[in-house]
Amino acid sequence: MKKPAGWSPGEERLLLQVLAAYRQGYFPMADPEDGRIYWYAPDPRAILPLDRFHVPRNLARLVRRGVFQVTFDWAFDDVVAACADRQQTWIAPALADIYRALHRLGHAHSVECWQEGRLVGGLFGVSIGGAFFGESMFHRVSEASKVALVHLVAHLRRQGFRLLDIQFLTPHFQQFGAEEIPRADFERRLAEAAALPVRWASDVRNLEP
Repeated sequence: MKKPAGWSPGEERLLLQVLAAYRQGYFPMADPEDGRIYWYAPDPRAILPLDRFHVPRNLARLVRRGVFQVTFDWAFDDVVAACADRQQTWIAPALADIYRALHRLGHAHSVECWQEGRLVGGLFGVSIGGAFFGESMFHRVSEASKVALVHLVAHLRRQGFRLLDIQFLTPHFQQFGAEEIPRADFERRLAEAAALPVRWASDVRNLEP
């Protein structure tokens, strides 16, 4: 791991521990009340199969119309802040700092949707090899976060990613073909995907899904 200038050994150790936990199938969430960070590895685990990702017809039409300008990694900090801007949030300040540090290392990325120069939706997550861990989404305009998801999946496919982790199965993700798999199966797929020499393109913007 290449350490940015000015980082302390303690900060470097922390990020190495965070990445190691992700590789083992754990992800962090902070308690909304006291901000303490806990690690989770649910069984079963929810994923979005990249080869069977389903785009509802109305959403596909919206994407084709190009209502939103879509960018990648243009406003990572703003996306994290928007995802955390809720009455109750698991993204405590300390956890947001970790994601920002992972972004500077090239291990966390965002997708942004813009309208008339205003950030109206997006998502962010963590990437290791060919595995992407979706963390959070937000929207200020209807369907913006869904459009961001469509572009994310298209990008992951182009780059050769094998696994898109979404942690928990919800009705929102079921419409896209999400499914639950046993933890042991998830860990096997994660090990295979994380070992792949896959890179997140460094300058991706406005690509067709």
